[in-house]
Amino acid sequence: MESRVLFSSQFKFPVKTRETSIAPFSPPRNVLSFSFSSPADKFAMKIGPLVKAVSCAPKIVAEVDGSRDEPRRKKLAVFVSGGGSNFRKIHEGCSDGSVNGDVVLLVTNKKDCGGAEYARSNGIPVLVFPKAKREPFDGLSPSELVDVLRKYGVDFVLLAGYLKLIPVELVQAFPKRILNIHPALLPAFGGKGLYGIKVHKAVLESGARYSGPTIHFVDEEYDTGRILAQSAVRVIANDTPEELAKRVLHEEHKLYVEVVAAICEERIKWREDGVPLIQSKENPDKYY
Repeated sequence: MESRVLFSSQFKFPVKTRETSIAPFSPPRNVLSFSFSSPADKFAMKIGPLVKAVSCAPKIVAEVDGSRDEPRRKKLAVFVSGGGSNFRKIHEGCSDGSVNGDVVLLVTNKKDCGGAEYARSNGIPVLVFPKAKREPFDGLSPSELVDVLRKYGVDFVLLAGYLKLIPVELVQAFPKRILNIHPALLPAFGGKGLYGIKVHKAVLESGARYSGPTIHFVDEEYDTGRILAQSAVRVIANDTPEELAKRVLHEEHKLYVEVVAAICEERIKWREDGVPLIQSKENPDKYY
């Protein structure tokens, strides 16, 4: 039996709060055209089909929507290392209208992973990051990655099963605009080396009665950024790591799409103490 909740990293909120919304990445003028002439573009042309559409993409034009009532569609870059099931759900949400955004780039450290194949089959450009040690020409450097993300007008970076540490250059270039999903209730069961099935084994060995996904903002360390949302999943007696993983993943798919929808609609607010909250779409006076 599962119980599902959506909540921030703390439970007690002050009666009066000062709210400020996340400032999305916006070009300084109403229309800003991009051309590709950096080292990153030259790299993209070298690897051809591995970076589909980067070498042959048409000129990208980012337009700033002046409407205050309906935020413009946000541009999303998703990072994956495996099958990318969360990435697929986010892409589906963009396609069916539940998310006011579009996945414009897929970044991976494994060019042949399932997530990369799905992206290519759906016309989404694929970038390789970081550079592979054995194939130094097959991948972008941190500065090249930031350069390409900016040229695509990316508003938010979403980590969805990406197993590499995000470089400082990227964190600094996209402050409060990088999200990660972790398959346990942080701050417990997080940190370097705790990913995938290892997380669920650790949960069961601890005797914890609840687990579930956590979505948090990304900083320079593993799993230490501000918590934005969590969903509780009950641990059943005699659970196996695989059984628990399956139930947690089911919640991940729902929670990540909900949070991405909120961030694309500019419904993330920041409390005075730095805790991010999600504003209810139905009741703007209510926060999670």
